[in-house]
Formats: sequence, C-alpha cells, structure tokens
Amino acid sequence: MKKLYIKTYGCQMNVYDSGRMADVLAPHGYGLVDAPEGADIVILNTCHIREKAAEKVYSELGRLRPLKAAKAAQGERMIIAVGGCVGQAEGEEIIARADCVDMVFGPQTYHRLPELIARVTRHAGARVVDTEFPAEDKFDHLPGHAAAPGPSAYLSVQEGCDKFCTFCVVPYTRGAEQSRPVAAIVAEARDLCDAGSREITLLGQNVNAYHGVGPGGGEWGLGRLIQHLAAAGVERIRYTTSHPRDMDDDLIAAHRDVPQLMPYLHLPAQSGSDRILRAMNRQHSTADYLRTVDKLRAARPELALSSDFIVGFPGETDQDFADTLRLVRSVGYAQAYSFKYSPRPGTPAAAEEQVPEDVKDSRLQTLQQLIRAQQDAFNRSHRGATMPILLERTGRKPGQLIGRSPYMQSVHVYAPDRLIGTVVECRIVSIHNNSLGGDVVTQEIAGAHGVQEGVSA
Repeated sequence: MKKLYIKTYGCQMNVYDSGRMADVLAPHGYGLVDAPEGADIVILNTCHIREKAAEKVYSELGRLRPLKAAKAAQGERMIIAVGGCVGQAEGEEIIARADCVDMVFGPQTYHRLPELIARVTRHAGARVVDTEFPAEDKFDHLPGHAAAPGPSAYLSVQEGCDKFCTFCVVPYTRGAEQSRPVAAIVAEARDLCDAGSREITLLGQNVNAYHGVGPGGGEWGLGRLIQHLAAAGVERIRYTTSHPRDMDDDLIAAHRDVPQLMPYLHLPAQSGSDRILRAMNRQHSTADYLRTVDKLRAARPELALSSDFIVGFPGETDQDFADTLRLVRSVGYAQAYSFKYSPRPGTPAAAEEQVPEDVKDSRLQTLQQLIRAQQDAFNRSHRGATMPILLERTGRKPGQLIGRSPYMQSVHVYAPDRLIGTVVECRIVSIHNNSLGGDVVTQEIAGAHGVQEGVSA
C-alpha cells in the first residue's frame, strides 16, 4: 500500500474534497496516513479565503522539502501536490516559486489525480499544472466512498458562485454555480447512510442556490431536495453555507415541515450597514435580512442562527460599524464568526482605500465581545434541558465521548464507546467556554437508519 497524506485547509467543502481525493486514489493502491514523513504523495488541499493563504502554503512547502529530500536519499520519490483554491489561483506561480512541487491542480480537477500522477511519474523531472475548468462534471468521474466517513458526513450538492461579492475570490477559484442532479445526491446519501452516517450536511458555496435536475427532468430547489432526503430516511440534515438572497419560501417551509432538518442555520450577513452591503455587492439590505430572519423564526420558533461578519471593509465608518452592532443585537445569534477585512488579490475591494489596522482591531474586539455574550447566553439557556445528541468520537478524558446538539453545540458526556454513532438523549448539566456537559438519559433513540429504496419524487 502506497502512503497518501492530505493536509486540509479551510472550509467544509475542502474537507469533503479531501475525502473524495482519497477515494479517487484508493483503487490505485494509496492509503491515508496521519503524517507526511515517508509518504509517497503529499497533497496540500488549500483555501484562499483567509489572509496570507498563499504564504501559509509556501511555509508548509518549506517544511516538506527536507522530507522529500530524505525520501530521495533512500532511492524513493515523494510527490508533492498543491490542490484547492490556492492552486487554482496561483497555478504556474507555485511551480516557479517552489521547486519541490510536482503537481498543481484546482478544485474542479481532482478527479484527474491518477492521470496527473501518471504524467509526473512517467518522465523524470516532469511537473504538471491542471487549473482548467473542465467541460465534464467531476462528480460523474468520482468513485464511491472508499471509507466510512463517520456518524456525521458531508455531501456536496452545489459548487461555485455567481454573486461576485467584492471581497471574495470564490467565483474565480470555484467557478460558476453548478448543482448536482437529485438522483446522484440521493445515491451518495444512500452510500453514506449504509456506511453508518446518521447526519448529513449538504454543502455548497451558495448551497441554497441549489437548482438540480429532479427525477422528472424539472429543476428542484434546496427545500424540495431536503424534503426528499428526509422522506428517504436521512435521520439528521444540515446545510451550509447560505446566501440571504436565496432563502426562498420552499426552503423556509422545509424548516417548518421537516423535523429531520436541524434547527440551526448559518446565514451570513457580513455587515449591518446598507452602504457597506452595497459596496460588498451582497445584493440584500439589512431590512431584507431581518425579514428573512422573521420568516424563519415564524416557521420554526426554536431555530438558532449563526452568521459571518467582516469588520473594517474599505470605507467602513464608525456609523457603519454601529449599524452592524445594531443588527447583531436585533437578531441575537447562537454563535457567529467575525473577521477583519483582508484584501484578496484580484477582487474589486482590494483596490479600495483600506481602513487602518488599529481601527479594525478595535472594532473586531468590540464585535466579538458582543457575539460571545450572545453565545454564552444561548448556551446557558439550555442548562437542565434534554436534547438528542449525536455522539461522534472519543474525548480527551477516559470514558468521555463528544457529540453535537441539534444547535451545533459541542457536548461531552461519559458513556461507553459502543454509543459512538448513536443519537442519545442527554440532560445538559454544565456550561463551559466552548462546549456543554451532559448526562445520558436514554442510551439510544430509535430511528430510521439508511436511505430507503424506491421513494417517489
């Protein structure tokens, strides 16, 4: 068995892609290992969203260079590949700057990994770059899952973005919005459930822009897809990441009508200032966002919300930032992610006059203090509550298991390992900085397991 090491950066989509890369290479004799030392192939599956993404990749390549030299000294070869969004964005530049890199490929071409490896190994010194957006759908060329993903699994249903927010590189690295056919998604969900997954998170750069072809030939939206997967037997369903503009009535109705759809939604706002939202090209206003939140909470009152916020976007004033704080107070989030704006090369906002770093730092600290207070209040509200927890893995302490609540909270309990992969009723007894502590009340909740055959459209 040849050794494959994959280091994954960034979002859940990259986690999914890394797993599928392993699936592609498994039939060719590659097995995953936990460290790069001695590996036959090392893949850096990169993300271009955060600041200094490319620099982090080059730093990692510097650490890999001596490992490659050590393997060569033994008369063996280590192939080093850079994939993902930095690979897509940098392309030939990576080959020029890092002589230890043998392959560069983008997120739309990893199904061609065996071919790329063959091209590299066929000729001494060969180096390849594949960052085209191929005409064929990569999902049509991916094999089944080679390994069980675990109790909670990701399933990509949509890729790419047509929104062109002025701060974002995704349309340039992932391409235009594309949605997979319903039948292909149901088939993959069936495989995941048969392998033991109890919860499936549907993924997309703009997942609620999903418009896949249904069994009858017409287009389905995400709400109808979720209803179909629930009827087919998927026990717990989540989806991420959403765009406020694409939260249509059918999807809101799914939150009301589908108990398998977990009562937690990540709905990025990015800013509470209409002026900044226009500069970001977000295509929604603060009022639009709040109306959507009201509709969602009317449909499912217990729904918990999270969000993304960028502070210090070019041109952001004190009043703009105050508007963001007002939005956060108005909505009340279970949690939220907040970041200082950092220019992404090639995006329109990168050319604008930047807000001073000390101002960004101060605003970020203020926003995070408010978000943290809301998260703490949300968690404290569950003390004494009983919730169904999907137990996913062992914890750091003997006898400890870690799971997730319906609201995405990390919950630790003391229970036997045999309960990993089950949904148990837990009473929340303690609140910690980033997790909850629970006692198991009912050892396993009976429920459907596996996707049923023959569910009608």
